[in-house]
Amino acid sequence: MLIVEELHMLLLRPDGRVESAVSVNRLYGEIAAVIVDLVLHGRVTVSNEKNPVVDIVSTQPTGNPILDSTLERLGPLRGKRLQSLVTRPKLDPLEIVVESLVVQGVLIRGERGFFGWGAARTPESDSTPEQTLRARLAAVLAGTLAPTQADLALLSILQNLNAAHAILRDECGAVSSRDLKKRIDELTAGSAAGDAVAK
Repeated sequence: MLIVEELHMLLLRPDGRVESAVSVNRLYGEIAAVIVDLVLHGRVTVSNEKNPVVDIVSTQPTGNPILDSTLERLGPLRGKRLQSLVTRPKLDPLEIVVESLVVQGVLIRGERGFFGWGAARTPESDSTPEQTLRARLAAVLAGTLAPTQADLALLSILQNLNAAHAILRDECGAVSSRDLKKRIDELTAGSAAGDAVAK
């Protein structure tokens, strides 16, 4: 499963609504996640400048519809600053991420909001993938499991959305928000995924 798909599961409540802690910032987090996915799949690079630039190094399809559609939409934007890319609704992978999770049986398409207005809700159909993910992140935070690049990216994204403590409250136990921030900083320091997200 891609980092952006795992992030989407974490950001959704079981009823299919986005957690209030990230409702305004979901777009930034999911665009950042899909860019990290593209970096890890060798399709884009993020420069080391103060204001990093995203460049496409390969347009060869990955075979994953989420990555390939994002890569295609990034084409005309190559060489743009990362800061400007994460705020572009055109790059929002939401619809294709939801479709992928529906196809996998993780989510189902539900009703629209009040009086049929708003976006259709996508409640959880199978909680097992999210439970497995949360158990993995809890073990990483506790130091009993070595983190993967995906784990580090997820933790860094949640941290940069100022939502890590709200989203991972059960997984971090009685740890305060400040101590959780320190722990995530320790874990992600010097990691390729953590550095890419921090940028």
